Amino acid sequence: MATCIVFVFITILNCLDQPVRAQTQAFVKPSDLPLDLNMLKNPTGVTTANTFNQEELTIPSLWWAKENSETKLLDNWIAYPATDQQPARVDLIVNQQIWSLLDYLERYEFINRLGTNARSYGYNVRVFNYQQEFLGAYTCNFETVPVSCRITMNAHNRFRYSRMQNSKL
Repeated sequence: MATCIVFVFITILNCLDQPVRAQTQAFVKPSDLPLDLNMLKNPTGVTTANTFNQEELTIPSLWWAKENSETKLLDNWIAYPATDQQPARVDLIVNQQIWSLLDYLERYEFINRLGTNARSYGYNVRVFNYQQEFLGAYTCNFETVPVSCRITMNAHNRFRYSRMQNSKL
């Protein structure tokens, strides 16, 4: 019996010495740079919903997501290539009227769907409205294997009741 207890104790000590996977992953915070709506009018060095390259696929390709959005939620975007100071990111601009009709899970699903799309091109995503209010983000650490990502939503999104819950009140 004493041998078993010593063995269990040594096993636990060995496990404590091993890093836990969650400890080794460094999550990337969304960029704190402000949304620059002037880039929509003068898209120098960036890609927007109105930027087309007739010779090759424009990266990231979000046109399909915009055109297939039945609600017309996604209005525009500004895609910034990676620099020495910042990873590549896409700032999505949503229609505030439609965004306000969505419940938490619908907003989360939107950010997850477009974030997953942008991730395949090596981009992080931030979501804003035209009032430049930060609504959420999908950020990835592309240096880990597998790539680790997480969704951040502003506090206002977390406390919104769903339409179904409101109708029951």
